[in-house]
Amino acid sequence: MPIPKKAIVFAIFIMTLLSCSKTSKTLLFVGSFTDKKPDTGIHVYELDVTTGAVQLSDSVTQIINPSFLQIAPNGSYLYAATESQLTTHGKIAAFRIDSLEGKLTLLNVQDAGGRNPAHIAVSSDSRYVVNSNYTDPSMGIFECLPDGSLQPLKQFLRFTDRSLIAGRQDEAHIHSANFSPDGRYIVAQDLGADKMRVFKFTPNDTTPLQPDFDLQVKVQAGSGPRHFTFHPNKKFAYGIAELNGKITAYAYRQGEFSFLASYNSYSKKQTIYRAADIHISPDGKFLYTSNRGPEEDTIAIFEIDQKSGYLTAIGHEPTGGEHPRNFGIDPSGNFLLVANQFSNNIVIFKRDKDTGKLTKLAAEIKTKGPSSIQMFHYQTD
Repeated sequence: MPIPKKAIVFAIFIMTLLSCSKTSKTLLFVGSFTDKKPDTGIHVYELDVTTGAVQLSDSVTQIINPSFLQIAPNGSYLYAATESQLTTHGKIAAFRIDSLEGKLTLLNVQDAGGRNPAHIAVSSDSRYVVNSNYTDPSMGIFECLPDGSLQPLKQFLRFTDRSLIAGRQDEAHIHSANFSPDGRYIVAQDLGADKMRVFKFTPNDTTPLQPDFDLQVKVQAGSGPRHFTFHPNKKFAYGIAELNGKITAYAYRQGEFSFLASYNSYSKKQTIYRAADIHISPDGKFLYTSNRGPEEDTIAIFEIDQKSGYLTAIGHEPTGGEHPRNFGIDPSGNFLLVANQFSNNIVIFKRDKDTGKLTKLAAEIKTKGPSSIQMFHYQTD
């Protein structure tokens, strides 16, 4: 017996209603320096990825100098490097994320093992957290409990070495560490020693990080590697060097990096370089870096050749503030947000997905000493 036309129309109507009922949201997490004393140091906002408007939903008080934030890949937990830039050991704090309410709940805090934690990375299965300590050159790895809280350090590694620039490279400085796309390696940027240190990662071992000196990369002397990112296609990788303001492009395969080319992050020659952050758009077409003065506060824009990994400079966009320490691209790729640390503002740019260029919006977020930006897109139905 054929299905009546009215029944078909009704079924389509119900399916349309169900489809329309699906909701989602993008949460923006902002860390801020607190002048080395307990204060409000993390804010949570809801970001409208159509208009770029933001609305505050939560704040974390009584926290000291959260220098870097990282969201677990499952979106359930936020980890913060806290008590940075102090004379005592820093801490790593774990928070549970309530995506429906846009709120954070502190789970626990663990000792970072050294002074001035500057970066955090989380494994793809959200089971392990790696932190990088800048002042006491070291890395630590934590195993997470099922509720997202951190166990004490599972392994702790210290480093010794130096390079050319007096005062900045008198000893090793681990500025960041990233998991490889396949999760088998961790790559650490040693600003003080001009090295990319590569470690094999075996999560079930009692000492999961094992240095692989054959894979270690010695970068240009005096460059000061700071932050690093892998291309979504997993074939290329890019590093930003703080002390010479250069981007280095690599071909990547199974823990091995092959040099492709280097590029100036700044638009013109400087007497001092302070290049900071680096990110690739979600579609893998464009690469962005931040330059923190002293004569140029900009976001540099490059197009990525999808076959070769080489870059083509598109332009430089002023950040609308001073000292852009960190920035982020929202998961939709519609907006790029810049944390200008010294001018106490976060500027929101609309991204042109076809050209990569940025257009500054009039509205911005006012917050003291923004240090880190993270965003995550949630399905909330």
